[in-house]
Amino acid sequence: MNISNPQVTAYPFLKALYEDDYYPDHVLDRGRDILLRLCERIETERPADPAGLYVLTQAATEEFNELQGDDFDIETIGREEIAEEFWFVAKAYGFAEADVEELIATRDW
Repeated sequence: MNISNPQVTAYPFLKALYEDDYYPDHVLDRGRDILLRLCERIETERPADPAGLYVLTQAATEEFNELQGDDFDIETIGREEIAEEFWFVAKAYGFAEADVEELIATRDW
């Protein structure tokens, strides 16, 4: 992935969840990839305002929805951590005024 934002390239996405044995690494790897693809899309599409950002973050949130299955659910700690990661991405790209709940409005976790 070609991400140029130095805040993002140095950031350890989902670090707290990797340290929790409840979350399988292979699922977290997929989650990290979703967040990195989101960053790549933001850099490519350059949304002009929070509404444009929400379109991208909500699509990424739907990908997180698909990570849940019969043997894995995103529970409270995971929900909070994932929401924080979306908030980090918004701030890293200059959208500090974005509403965290709107960033992940399409979640089903």
